[in-house]
Amino acid sequence: MKYIIGLDIGGTKCAINLAKVNKSIDIIDKIDCLTYAGRGYSQVQERLFSSVWSLLHKNGLQIDDIYAIGISCGGPLDSKRGIILSPPNLPGWDDIPFVDILEEEFKTPTYILNDANACALVEWRLGAGQDTNNMIFLTMGTGFGAGIIAEGVLIRGQNDMAGEVGHIRLKEDGPIGFGKAGSIEGFCSGAGIGRQAQEYTKERVKKGKPPAWIKDGIEIRKIDAKLIAKYADSGDRDALYIYETVGERLGEALSIFIDILNPEKIVIGSIFERCENLLRSSMEKAIQREALAHSIKVCSVVPAKTGERLGDLASIMVACYNTGLI
Repeated sequence: MKYIIGLDIGGTKCAINLAKVNKSIDIIDKIDCLTYAGRGYSQVQERLFSSVWSLLHKNGLQIDDIYAIGISCGGPLDSKRGIILSPPNLPGWDDIPFVDILEEEFKTPTYILNDANACALVEWRLGAGQDTNNMIFLTMGTGFGAGIIAEGVLIRGQNDMAGEVGHIRLKEDGPIGFGKAGSIEGFCSGAGIGRQAQEYTKERVKKGKPPAWIKDGIEIRKIDAKLIAKYADSGDRDALYIYETVGERLGEALSIFIDILNPEKIVIGSIFERCENLLRSSMEKAIQREALAHSIKVCSVVPAKTGERLGDLASIMVACYNTGLI
């Protein structure tokens, strides 16, 4: 049994986890804190460090008891050199040698991975992708990214940019995501679904056929993916149409991945976990239309299994994977 510290660093909040690892991950304590990303790097570092020391003290541990530290963080980053390279949700984190900084503070081996890759490892080792050699994990949250397992190996690419599938253009025109109109992220991310729903609402209002949420007093600027899912689950036709369209775009995106990578499983988190019932039918129709039949036969598309624990487990898994514990 080994003790592992995991840092899950996000633009809104951070989680500092303490886990016991013995073939599986048992998170025994954690501290959550707001990132306050706009205040820059130094204040976040100070809170992270104090939280680690607090966790150790609270659980009667010394730093020598910690086997390794793992960091899960949004990219771009350089996992080989341990450098965070200006993530868009962490302003001021420019070329931060974060692994070296932590190793200097805690005298403990430290490892870092892009959060999509870290989450992919969790679902591969502990979740819906267990016992597969070829798996794709898709975030499908506020953004849309991928972690790719091919022939039993995590694919990072030459400079950790493998898996940035949200940047792929699906249509010549469409909602903007990842800085590109008509991209997969524009169509299939939570932010993209919200933007599409707002545009759809404006068009319906112009035609004198406002959707139910407008009649209920919802302002257009407050329309988001979660709201539309709520109306769709109640059977609202406009909301169902929006999610049917998103499901079709998702199926078109998955068809590209199926044709290129020939995966056994595609595991999708966040929105797909919550809204599979709204997405699957149109998604599967698009896959049948677009992807290679032989590749479709061996590939299943499933929701992630680890749910709300995924981010916490991901930070621990970074250390476990790099040290060979799991």
